[in-house]
Amino acid sequence: MAFFKYSLIRGVLFLAFFLIANLALQFSPLTSALIAALCAFLVSFIFLRKQRDGATAVIAERLAPDATTTQSTGALADAQAEDSLIDSNPDIQVDADQMPKTRTAD
Repeated sequence: MAFFKYSLIRGVLFLAFFLIANLALQFSPLTSALIAALCAFLVSFIFLRKQRDGATAVIAERLAPDATTTQSTGALADAQAEDSLIDSNPDIQVDADQMPKTRTAD
């Protein structure tokens, strides 16, 4: 339902901007469509975050219902490589919260 609601809102925004650009501003249909698409995108990007996140969740659930993480495959592989490196070298201490110290020029 969230995906349908978000798509409907975007469609209504597009139609409203198209009619304004085509009828009130007298642009050509192609130019009106481009202006309407850009304006509908901007308005939905700025003001419809909650609806967009809901629509994204519906799509993610439908495409990958058993997914347990939000990290990409590359990020998971990188984390596993770091963990195995730390496990194989227990004398190395890692503190990811601190910035590395830089050397100053003398």
